[in-house]
Amino acid sequence: MFDSVTGTADLFRVLDLTGVVANALLGGAVARAMRFDLVGFSVLAVVSGLGGGIIRDTLLQAGPPVALTDYRYLTAALLGALVAFAVRFEGRGWDRIFPYVDALALGCWAAAGAQKTLGVGLGWLPAIGLGAVTAVGGGAVRDIAVGRVPAIFGGNTLYATCALAGSATLVVVQSLIGTDAGLVAGTVVGASLCVVARWRGWMLPEGVSWSRLPKPTLPLTARRRRVSTRRRARSTTVRRWWIRIRGSRRSR
Repeated sequence: MFDSVTGTADLFRVLDLTGVVANALLGGAVARAMRFDLVGFSVLAVVSGLGGGIIRDTLLQAGPPVALTDYRYLTAALLGALVAFAVRFEGRGWDRIFPYVDALALGCWAAAGAQKTLGVGLGWLPAIGLGAVTAVGGGAVRDIAVGRVPAIFGGNTLYATCALAGSATLVVVQSLIGTDAGLVAGTVVGASLCVVARWRGWMLPEGVSWSRLPKPTLPLTARRRRVSTRRRARSTTVRRWWIRIRGSRRSR
């Protein structure tokens, strides 16, 4: 029993730290695109790598955020910042790797966030919601920090939806099989769906705009008949009016 609990805790920590490093690399890539210095790299890496977990732990109110009590988290985020500062993440190679790094971070954190929420005694719905918050919260804060509209608000392929799917998978699999299987399944489903959505271009629909239906239009022949009928009626009216005027003049 003790070995099982220890193995689950170790797997959870591995997934959590993997998400930290992956998101820190993404934050460093954004810092390079914005031409920031080393401080900017560090801040964006920490915000991107630890922001989602800090938001989750603050909402759970189960003690201080783990990023502030376990130094491995801050160390992993700063390590990601140094790697992004030293290595230029750009070009065709980075464009090929980036979707997988992003998907890996999303899948790891969606599963880890949902599992931690269940671990403090909350139900399945908060677990799914906080799993998604863990996965996308850091990226949203990072985008706001650099003056961008957060990517999760739309205009791109499925992202937050993939996090919700990964969190829901963990909840279902953990209730049926166990925690370890749930962590693995949630990570795989969230990451795989993110990659497939980017590959196939899956997007959610935008807001529906209601507009008045256009008036039905008649065929061209019917419109011509209607115009000719109106012209004949108008000419008949004018002729009658002219006859009345001439008659009144003659009577005078």
